[in-house]
Amino acid sequence: MSKAIVETKFNFPGQKSRYKGKVRDVYNIADRYMVMVVSDRISAFDVVLPKGIPFKGQVLNQIASKFLDATKDIIPNWKIATPDPQVTVGLKCEPFRVEMVIRGYLTGSAWREYKAGARELCGVKLPEGMKENQKFPSPIITPTTKADEGHDQNISKEEIISQGLVSREDYEQIEKYTYALFERGTEMAAKKGLILVDTKYEFGKKDGQIYLIDEIHTPDSSRYFYSEGYEERFEKGEPQRQLSKEFVRQWLMDNGFQGKEGQQVPEMTDEIVNSITDRYIELYEHITGDKFVKHETDEKKIEKNVSLFLEH
Repeated sequence: MSKAIVETKFNFPGQKSRYKGKVRDVYNIADRYMVMVVSDRISAFDVVLPKGIPFKGQVLNQIASKFLDATKDIIPNWKIATPDPQVTVGLKCEPFRVEMVIRGYLTGSAWREYKAGARELCGVKLPEGMKENQKFPSPIITPTTKADEGHDQNISKEEIISQGLVSREDYEQIEKYTYALFERGTEMAAKKGLILVDTKYEFGKKDGQIYLIDEIHTPDSSRYFYSEGYEERFEKGEPQRQLSKEFVRQWLMDNGFQGKEGQQVPEMTDEIVNSITDRYIELYEHITGDKFVKHETDEKKIEKNVSLFLEH
């Protein structure tokens, strides 16, 4: 099996601190730049699973890089360069304490709440009589708070503003950006025979300017359906063919794990790990339309590539 990088402890030139997220290790360089190393860790139900997935970090980093480049006419973003297939170097921004989740279809957690009787989500009224995987009349934004640990919480626009998490002026601007980015992502997906179902965006501020930060339109932050057969499956009430990491959640649920107390993560055999790698590569090729080229991971190579970039 190829090696998976599950943790990094680099010491780059000018490094001030290191932050370990669920999947990313983020290095603060002189309070000017961020070096984001996308590890091969995989999380589901807010739990980091015990084994890494070879090439997953490369898949996510390269998809995000492609979509950041393809949307920079809509909003400036934090990316400066990708000195290694698993690394993005970008501007250090002050992140907003909310994530902008935008949904084009009623599915996932929104469907579960709807089915249980909810007709309002994050302050957005939902029409009666909708079915699972049905397209909304127009996309809806259902923000969440950004938790350092544990679960992000749903929150409404008015709560965000009244709690002072984001000013009204800034919120209304990132709302506009969210709709525009989703529209671009939807158009790009359609060209690949895909439907961008829902996704999330994160924004930050630097010198008074709002930037798009983190990853966008990756299978970890987005859900895609295949366009072909969507209508037919919807009419019959059948599950849609998905391109997302939903298959990992499904495998865990089938094996009695949903991140609840007392539950055990099922054994991740080499066969399971390899099958998840294969699915991520399939996701990459469908979403980007490019052939995936495997770059064997190696901490020394990453450190050298990033250090060379920072020294220049």
